[in-house]
Amino acid sequence: MTLHAITVLGHDRPGIIAQSTAILGSLGLNLEDSTMTLLRGRFAMVLISEGAVDTAAIEAALAPLGVSGDLTVAVRELPDEEQVRRETTSWILTVHGGDRPGIVSSVVAQVAAVGGNITDLTTRLSGELYLLVAEVELPVGVDVDAVRAALDATADGLGVGATLSPVEADEL
Repeated sequence: MTLHAITVLGHDRPGIIAQSTAILGSLGLNLEDSTMTLLRGRFAMVLISEGAVDTAAIEAALAPLGVSGDLTVAVRELPDEEQVRRETTSWILTVHGGDRPGIVSSVVAQVAAVGGNITDLTTRLSGELYLLVAEVELPVGVDVDAVRAALDATADGLGVGATLSPVEADEL
């Protein structure tokens, strides 16, 4: 069995998810992980699938999605890698304020600086208000107060607000 990353990007229209996943299912592929969203009115989907089908066959089966030219589909085989499990704690990071370049890179750099990992990140722009919501894993034992202080200092420098909140076990 092999893993494949499949991306579909382009103009949004009803039925993209249904059509894409039906094609993959007809090939006997199992969806292991996925994310699908609209970005500024454009559809964006990333799927991780597993099955005994090669990249060329998946590309050929998904080719009809891109015939009209409004969607781009890409398929890439993923290497078989052992997942390293780390002891972490789960957090939600929110940032909001006036939009400006550098918010994402500056804020997530503070998480990376302590060995933290961003496992999901969403941003939205509504008029002049910029909102970032990220799921964060921090290594067990990290000084959370120091991380919050670094995030606050970075946010202050950007003119935005930042909050780092723990995820309770019953929220998972």
